[in-house]
Amino acid sequence: MTQEKNTLVLATGNEHKRRELSGILAGFKILVPGELGIAFEFDETGSTYLENSLGKAMTLHRALTAHGLEYPAIADDSGLSVEALDGAPGIHSARFGAEAGSRLSSPERNRLLLDAMKGVTDRKAFFVCCMVLVYGSYRFSTAQETWEGEIAERPSSAGGGFGYDPVFLLPDRGITAADLSEDEKNALSHRARAARRILRLLTG
Repeated sequence: MTQEKNTLVLATGNEHKRRELSGILAGFKILVPGELGIAFEFDETGSTYLENSLGKAMTLHRALTAHGLEYPAIADDSGLSVEALDGAPGIHSARFGAEAGSRLSSPERNRLLLDAMKGVTDRKAFFVCCMVLVYGSYRFSTAQETWEGEIAERPSSAGGGFGYDPVFLLPDRGITAADLSEDEKNALSHRARAARRILRLLTG
């Protein structure tokens, strides 16, 4: 298989993440494992964002190597921490409210979060993103960043963003992350901040 330069393989099947990362890592082509015929899965059982993101990136890199591909692997683990909930849902953000292995949809998780915040006046919250780029079995770089805001009283009706974006309020702007354009989000978000640090490593 012909391998293109300036190509990274992202450890996800999430098209939102791929599109967001492609908009930040200018000059790099972002592929996902399925495009290379690789069935990729990783169970995020780590106790930190770093454990999960490093595990995903290393697992993907081994799969790429097994297929004779030398692309760097990139992965991230992210979540939302709410101060009034002692940092929950945190690293369990994607599984918040899950029972017996059945995950809630994003709107269901947002409703559950808003229910937990009823009557709470301290609504401070922040997103976290840990991003890892693996070049080889013993070579990797990592960046972890945050994005501070608050939990809104109700979800945005804008229809943009994904995950917790509709309930993540930016107090200085009076809108949620879901109300931002892709370019605006790529200038502000936790994932964008981590990705820009990775980009400096790639191009420095």
